[in-house]
Amino acid sequence: MVQGCTSDAGKSTVVAALCRWLRRREVRVAPFKPQNMALNAAVTADGGEIGRAQAVQAQACRLAPHTDFNPVLLKPSSDRGAQVILHGRAIGQMDAVDYHGYKRVAMDAVLASHARLVETYDAVVVEGAGSPAEINLRANDIANMGYAEAVDCPVVLVADIDRGGVFAHLVGTLALLSESECARVRGFVINRFRGDIALLQPGLDWLERETGKPVLGVLPYLHGLHLEAEDALPGVGETRPDAALRVVVPVLPRISNHTDLDPLRAHPQVDLRFIGPGETAPACDLIVLPGSKATRADLAWLREHGWEAAIARHLRYGGKLIGICGGLQMLGRAVHDPDGIEGARGSSAGLGWLDFETTLRPDKQLRNVGGKLCISDGCIYDVTVRGYEIHCGVSAGPALARPVVLLDDGRADGALSADGQVLGSYLHGLFDHPDALAALLRWAGLHDAQTLDIAALREASLERLADMVEAHLDTALLSELLEPSACIA
Repeated sequence: MVQGCTSDAGKSTVVAALCRWLRRREVRVAPFKPQNMALNAAVTADGGEIGRAQAVQAQACRLAPHTDFNPVLLKPSSDRGAQVILHGRAIGQMDAVDYHGYKRVAMDAVLASHARLVETYDAVVVEGAGSPAEINLRANDIANMGYAEAVDCPVVLVADIDRGGVFAHLVGTLALLSESECARVRGFVINRFRGDIALLQPGLDWLERETGKPVLGVLPYLHGLHLEAEDALPGVGETRPDAALRVVVPVLPRISNHTDLDPLRAHPQVDLRFIGPGETAPACDLIVLPGSKATRADLAWLREHGWEAAIARHLRYGGKLIGICGGLQMLGRAVHDPDGIEGARGSSAGLGWLDFETTLRPDKQLRNVGGKLCISDGCIYDVTVRGYEIHCGVSAGPALARPVVLLDDGRADGALSADGQVLGSYLHGLFDHPDALAALLRWAGLHDAQTLDIAALREASLERLADMVEAHLDTALLSELLEPSACIA
């Protein structure tokens, strides 16, 4: 099991790296994250929903995503509550106190998935959540040491040196663990190192003497990885001020599946910028309204931060506008939530750029889909689209007679405005297929759009991670930890 001293220490990436390294060695391996809190999700082969990071790890194992890879998913809808998803299916909203009491039931789901994976695969690489040393969360823990103790598995502790304090993080984490939990930690991985390893070596020697545990390796800071994030938005990163197409995205408080925008971020002709609270949206060619876990609340946030006027000005000067899933719902005339699916019951006026209304319903739509893109006058371009639907909204209205995508199952998806400036779609992954990306960029004004294959970039990134394991980690010790004899009992 890979645990981290902090959130964003690199657990997801290390697990993906180990999965691809093992798969290269022809080991039948599967990823596992007992409990995940994330708003980036994927639809599984068995028709459920898991964290996006586990879908990436499944790809590293060359497996289709499955609900057993992430049996408990928490999707925050407010600062105090979240939608609880068990074995891929939403069971309802819970606040933190209610969920704490529900953990015993959630643990049963975790152990059931664990048992099935152990029965099916030669190796299971497990990712923890946050830190194992959160004192207030130790009771009934199912995400870190509570799980590790229940199934008796060894732990590798990862710390991020790029943010500083790496030795304090590692030693402090051990100090807050119980005796049996501390014994379960078999070694350390230091992540995101830049510089001369010789300057770090005295610290590594001290750490091994102080703790009696080995450093399995020091992983370098890898630039240019194209892997979908578990939840956190990407950093500022490279900007392209001379790019041919300028794209801006408002950072909604409950932004979800922002990985939809990865192909735009990676495209060499596109300058994509996330605009947070207090920032003024720069002039651009395209605004993208992303997915949202709380559409009505995020609509109110957009208005409060001046986006409604900014979008109107942008369109008046000929700019283009795309809404994806929750962003699509915002583009309509109204969003109704009679059952309180995403918050308080009620209705909110939409931005009104497309003539339809959306009602949120308890039954969530979960589908992997494909189809053909239609982006002008109802004409079907011979352009393949592949994506997935995760939404509770049911939309209806005249604008839907001009769809964006004709799906392979016969349904129509999304809407295109009569003037051709505004489009919306329920499809996450709308930009993932190279041909669809190029067509949408041409629609947005990039007439000489280059082809970019985000799937190939992600695959190349996984290979880089496996190379990193071979070059920088103690693979002999890792192999020992994967043997049944590595267990404590």
